[in-house]
Order: sequence, then structure tokens, then C-alpha cells
Amino acid sequence: MKVSNVTVRRRLFSIILLAGIAFAALIGRLAYVQLWQGEELSEKAEDSWRRNIPYVAKRGEIWDRNGVQLAYNVSSPTVWAIPVQVKDKEAAAKALAVPLGMTEEKLLEKIKTKKMLVQLGPGGRKITLEKAAEIKALQLPGIIVAEDNKRFYPYGSLGAHVLGFTGIDNQGLTGIESKYNKELSGIPGNISFLSDAAGRQMPNSTDVYVEPKEGLTMQLTLDKNIQSIMERELDLAMTQLQADNIIAIAMNPNTGEVLGMASRPTYEPANYKEVPQEVYNRNLPIWMTYEPGSTFKIITLAAALEEKKVNLKHEHFFDPGAVEIGGARLRCWKKGGHGSQTFLEVVENSCNPGFVALGNRLGKEKLFQYIKDFGFGQKTGIDINGEENGILFKLSQVGPVELATTAFGQGVSVTPIQQVAAVSAAINGGTLYKPYVVKSWINRETGETVQEVEPEPVRTVVSEETSKQVREALESVVAKGTGRNAFIDGYRVGGKTGTAQKVVGGRYSPNEHIVSFIGFAPADDPQIVVYVAVDNPQGIQFGGLVAAPIVRNIMEDSLEILEVPKRKDQIERQYRYGETPMVTVPNLIGKSAMDIYEDMNMNLYLASAGSGKVVVRQAPAAGERVERGSVIRIYLGDEDDLSASP
Repeated sequence: MKVSNVTVRRRLFSIILLAGIAFAALIGRLAYVQLWQGEELSEKAEDSWRRNIPYVAKRGEIWDRNGVQLAYNVSSPTVWAIPVQVKDKEAAAKALAVPLGMTEEKLLEKIKTKKMLVQLGPGGRKITLEKAAEIKALQLPGIIVAEDNKRFYPYGSLGAHVLGFTGIDNQGLTGIESKYNKELSGIPGNISFLSDAAGRQMPNSTDVYVEPKEGLTMQLTLDKNIQSIMERELDLAMTQLQADNIIAIAMNPNTGEVLGMASRPTYEPANYKEVPQEVYNRNLPIWMTYEPGSTFKIITLAAALEEKKVNLKHEHFFDPGAVEIGGARLRCWKKGGHGSQTFLEVVENSCNPGFVALGNRLGKEKLFQYIKDFGFGQKTGIDINGEENGILFKLSQVGPVELATTAFGQGVSVTPIQQVAAVSAAINGGTLYKPYVVKSWINRETGETVQEVEPEPVRTVVSEETSKQVREALESVVAKGTGRNAFIDGYRVGGKTGTAQKVVGGRYSPNEHIVSFIGFAPADDPQIVVYVAVDNPQGIQFGGLVAAPIVRNIMEDSLEILEVPKRKDQIERQYRYGETPMVTVPNLIGKSAMDIYEDMNMNLYLASAGSGKVVVRQAPAAGERVERGSVIRIYLGDEDDLSASP
């Protein structure tokens, strides 16, 4: 069939038109790609060619409340290989074997891998600066020493359970290193280069360096000096008492800031693999649960005072030595009992039958409501991983015996941090605070404080008036009662002892106890509360004899660190037979030796020097407190010398 010329021309025109449209579309597409997407596509192409050598970011430092570094980073480079750029793989493996402490075979296996980039570990991971310099000096093509760092704890085991430790990849594994890993980690950087499809560096290309960003610095509520004192005392106690473990916490009762937290046995974060897993995995001050014993009586006391169920000074109680409750005989620790006493003396003497009476006056609903309001049976919310709840009786399970034993601290299970938070509420005016260890976050690059953590009140549990009565009663415990070994001359100290039988195999052990003491000072304006619990000490097992002296030592030094002034209006301590009382040094300046000997009354002894008639200097100075029988050194001179003496 013959096609007309007109048809041919129409077809040619259509083809040309379609070709023109396609060409125009192609031009448009090229223009769009070149002008609008060119930069983006170039970046994508460069990314596909670019190879990155990672530079690890410095982990944020950890400081105490005064800016003392408790954990920081030290440079510890890592060796990498770019296999396609290693010209003589056998020679490179042989040269690196000795400095990296690896076999040539293992290194050669890594260098021959088909990967673009390979880490020469384990020997090449986090090496010393000296070794890094040695490897750089070899100038091996394709072998790169990249910046890396590792964690350093300058004070060894100090605060180990709070701080925790990091792994080989600088990731937090325990403690606050784990809890706040994201904030501390920072943003990694890198050095990158352009390579062809085989991984060879492109000629005339330049390296690009992206600087890593350091993580935020964490400032803690811990005071390094108080923490050091606490750990010193725990070390001494472990040596002397040979206990299974010891726990200590120091806290500001008015804010919930933890000033110190430690336990024994302990470990060094840098060498955590050298101790059993349970040592570094269990932060005993927040993890361990046990029956508190008589320190729990503070809660019963506060509840009874708040509900006006007792008048401490004007109401009496007769303690026969034991009480019969629901068929059970509950004994006082003192055989034969304390006889007739005021309820203040019930507190001073830690008399179990007296607290059973207070528990019965409150009733189970009221007592257990206060126990829960003080924070028991639930986590405090402290910002450290691993906290336990403790265990309380269900109200439906509480009968006369359970009510009685709970009133004096038996049959309930608590954690140390719960006790510290609860007692702080009882003495600080009545407010329960959430304990915390992180005080603020700081950007090291700018010096800016990114976040300041504020105290977090949970609830008001008792009134200020009740809290005042609790403080006064507990001060009397330390001056006159079972807590006398925590007495600090010149400071008003309050506190309570605790001795609780351990449950072993489902039964109370007659020979194993957890002995404890919780103390605070000054009693009229508490600035610090310290709790110590000793698990199964060898020998004497009473909180007042074992734990109270440890608390006294920690608190005495801590009060000086906190610059808390001494008080002159403290309750005088009652001394027992064999105990040496404290006396005040009189002012002897200007007196003659004869006058002094007539006035000393044998409370103090004198050691004199000089040949004058009157005292021109003395040591210790007037007003200081010393043990009765101490020696006072006096320096004799003429009356003219008095004006020159300091």
C-alpha cells in the first residue's frame, strides 16, 4: 500500500516534535539537577567516596560539690589500619607485633581483611602516649594512630559505688557513669579522606577534621573531704571489727543532698575485674534491705508526738523487762527492765516495751500510715541505679504482735537511704526530701551551668513542733542514753542506736546482728545527718558501742569541714564509771602560781616554765575543753610581761 507524501510529512513532523520535547525535557532535567540538586548530589557523591577515622569524644568529667575532679579522661590513642593502603602487609604486621603485643598472624589477618577500616585490637586499643609515638615513628602507610581516651579515677576507690565505672568503649556500666551515660558521652568526631572504589586515597584530596565535642561535666553533691573521712573510718572499722560489710551515708537533712556514701567491701573502678561481681554491682547503701532495729523507733516517736499520744517529760511508763503481746513475750534489752521512767527516758534507754506501748496507742492504721508517709516500702527515687523498695507488712496481715514489733523496728525491711531520708524528715522541721547526688551540669567549653538541680520536697510528714521535740529527745539520747559514744564536746549532737538480729535461714540468728547508729548535728539546727550500719561485727554487737563511735568520728571532722560553729549550750553528758569527763580550761593569765594551785581542785594538772611570779601565757587557751586530768602548760613571768603577751 502506497503512503502519501502528506502522511509521511505528518509522521516526520510528529517524530521531530516528540524528539524536540524529549530533548527539551532532558535539558530541563539537566538544568534542574545541575542548578538545584547539584550541591546535594555532590555531597552525596563525596560521602560515598569519603572514609572516616573515628575520634572518640572526651567523656564529661565528674566533680565533687567544690569542683574537685573525681573522674576525668586521659589520652589513650587507638591504632587503625586502612587495609588497601598498607603496601607491604607482612612487613607492617611484623613491625607492629612487638609494640602492640600481638602475634604477626593475628595482625596480618586483620590487615588483610576486605574492610575499608579495621581496628588493630586488642593490643592497639587505648595505648599509652609513649607507645603511640613509637608506632607513629614507624611511618607505616595505611596505619593510623587516632585520638582516643579512657577514664581515670585519681582517688582510687573513693566513692567507687557512687561513681561506678566505664567499659572499653567509654560507656558507663555502673553507678552514675551508667545512669547519666548519655549526658556524659559527648559527640564523637573524625578525620575523613576521599578514596576510590578500592579504598585508595584519591590524589590531591584533602583530609577533613570534625572535632569531637566533650560531654557535659557532672557536679555532684558529694564533698570529697567528707567522703574521704567516711572511707577512712570504714577502713579502720573493717580492720578492727572484721564485719561482713559496713555501710555509711552522710546527707544534708534540709535538702536531700548526699554529702558522702560508701560501703565495704569496695573496689577501684579502674580495676573492677579484680573483685567479685557482687562487690561492684551492689551499692549497699541503696540496695541492701534488712530490719533496722531501734533506729526505726524515731518514726514511732515522731508519729506518737504528732498524734499527741504521749508527753515525754511528764508521763511515766513502768518497764518490767518484758511484755506479753498476742502470746509472744517481747523483751527489753536490759534484763529486769528499766522500772519506772518518763517516756523521755524510754527514748534515752531505747526501751522496747515503752515503744510497744506507743505503737498500741497509735494503732496499726495510724502507725503504718506514718511509716509510709516517711517513705518506707517504696523507693526514695535517688538518682542512682539499683535502689530497692524494702518490705512492709500488708495492713491486713498486721496483728497485735506485728504492730508491737514494728513499733521498735523488727519485722520490717528497709534500706539505709530510706532511713536517712526518713530521719532527716523527722528532724528538719517535718519535710521528706528526695535524696540526690547530682548537683548540676556544666558545659566545659563555655563554662556555662546548663542545669542546676534543686531540692525536691516530697511531702510534709510532721509539724515543726513535733520535729523540735524529736530533736530534743534524740539529743538527750546522745547526752544521757544509749548514744553517749556519739557525744562530741562543743557540738549539740542527736542520734539513735540500733541493734537488729539478722534473719538466717528464715530464723533470727542469736549470734549475728546488724548494729547501727544515726546521728545529726547541731541538734538545734541540723546541717548533717550520718548513718552507719555494721553487718555482723566480731565481738560486741551493740549499736551504741560499735556504730556510734564511727558516726562520732565522721561527724566531728565533717562539722569542721562544713564550718559549723560549736555550741556552748549543749546538754551535759552523763558520765559512767570509768569514763573521763570533759572540763573547761580556766583563764590563768595574770594569776600567781599559788593562786592557781589553790583553785585547780585537781581537775587539771600544771606544768610550769619560767621564773616569774605570774602566768603570762598558757596552753591550751582559756575556754577550751579537755579531759579531766589533762596537763595545762603555764609560762611564768613578771607583771610587766603581761602587756607584751598575745
